[in-house]
Amino acid sequence: MTWGSVRGSVVAASVEWTKVCAQPKTIALLVACAVAPLIFVTAIQIQAAVPSDTLVGRMVHESGFATPLVVLGFAGLWVLPVMAGLAGGDQFSSEDRHGTWATLLTRSRSRGEIYAGKILVSFALAILALAVLAGSAMAAGAIVVGTQPLIDLSGALVPPAAAVERIVLAWASVLPAYLAFTAAAILCSIATRSSIGGVGLPAMAGLAMQLAGAFDAPPWARDLLLTTGFESWHGLFAEPAFTRPLLDSAIVSVVYAAVCLAVAHRIFRRRDVAA
Repeated sequence: MTWGSVRGSVVAASVEWTKVCAQPKTIALLVACAVAPLIFVTAIQIQAAVPSDTLVGRMVHESGFATPLVVLGFAGLWVLPVMAGLAGGDQFSSEDRHGTWATLLTRSRSRGEIYAGKILVSFALAILALAVLAGSAMAAGAIVVGTQPLIDLSGALVPPAAAVERIVLAWASVLPAYLAFTAAAILCSIATRSSIGGVGLPAMAGLAMQLAGAFDAPPWARDLLLTTGFESWHGLFAEPAFTRPLLDSAIVSVVYAAVCLAVAHRIFRRRDVAA
């Protein structure tokens, strides 16, 4: 890729980002990510029952640092694939819906630059939404419950500073799988030319993978599921910590994302804009 094409991709991304930020669905997504954790932690605090079937769920009344981990656990079940679909599933299909490809692809930017620009915007929006959700969950836990030390899976007391560090790492660790779902949403958006397909198919795939992982499958089969990357952070809260699942899930996620983007690019490159 030449410097000119890099610059062209950045220019295309800047234009696309302006368009995305002006869309009501983008504002709605970010507002939902900001508000949902506060509603969740408030609802948990006003009832005696705790989500004991989740990691550190028993501690939601005792430490605010348990809140972002419980939110992350729930989000990994189906929320993250939906968020990925909302971030990437409409970037290309919206042009089909409005019939603007012929105009867009005849401007000064090449087809490859527009493709790269839309990919950058999709990933940027996905990361921003995840950051808002994580930050809101952390803030909600600290404000509503407090910043008491957290007890990890080995029963060790984790002081606030160390708890914050591990929580940030836990949320960061789901990025590869999350962005792989975003790449899948982009592929579905391009292949189906439908926003419903771009948003819905990745969510359905995530649910199917969660169900498959719930069965007594061999470890190697579970490792190949993209959703395993949403659970690999558990090792960060053991003594000693084990990070091999994080590496394995990251490799699998990169392969998923690379294949999805390569296939999507091939379809997009051959697209008849008049169709």
